[in-house]
Amino acid sequence: MIKLEQATIVEGKYDKIKLSSIIDGLIIETDGFGIFKDKEKQKLIRRLAEEKGIIIMTDSDSAGFRIRSFLGGSIPGDRITHVYIPDIFGKEKRKTEASKEGKLGVEGVPTQIILKALERAGVTCTESDGSGKREITNLDLYELGLSGCADSRRKREKLLKYLELPTRLSTSSFVKVLNTFTTYDDLIKKAEECFSQEEKI
Repeated sequence: MIKLEQATIVEGKYDKIKLSSIIDGLIIETDGFGIFKDKEKQKLIRRLAEEKGIIIMTDSDSAGFRIRSFLGGSIPGDRITHVYIPDIFGKEKRKTEASKEGKLGVEGVPTQIILKALERAGVTCTESDGSGKREITNLDLYELGLSGCADSRRKREKLLKYLELPTRLSTSSFVKVLNTFTTYDDLIKKAEECFSQEEKI
C-alpha cells in the first residue's frame, strides 16, 4: 500500500473500493456526473486542491474525460496531477456486459497498471512519517458523540457545517477529511465551540 499526501478523485464507489486496497490516503468519489450539480462536493475538492493538491483518476472513456475536464476547469493546473488509465477493453467482473465504449474503468484495471499510471504521472509516495502526530480516529468521533449514538447524525452534520465541509460525508470519509484539514486538538476545540451554545440552552 502506498501513502499519498494528495486527495485522489475517482468517479464511483467501486473505483474507490479498488483504490482503497492500493492507496493509503483520502479518496473522493464524484458520483459520476453527479459532481456537476453537487456544489458542496465541488467546494470540498477545490479546498483539497488548494491545501494538499489532488490526483484525478477517472475512467478512460468519454464520460471520464468529461468529468476530468469539468474539475480541471475550476482548479489551478498546478494543484492537479492527472493520472491516466490506459485503454483496456473488457468488462468488470460485477457487470453482465461491457460498458458502452467497452473499456475497463478504474475498478477493473489491474493493480500493477494503476501503480504504473501513478508513477508515469510523477506521483510521489511517502512513507508513514512516524512523527507522532495524533491521528483522529473513529473512536474519537464516538467519544464526541459524532457516531454510534442516537443523536450522532444531527451532531455530525452540525459540525460539518461549522467546519464548512459537505454534510453528506460518510463516517470513514469524515475521519480522513478531518485528518487532512485539522489536528486532533483542533477538532476538540472546534467541537466545543460548535456545541457550546446547545449546552447553554
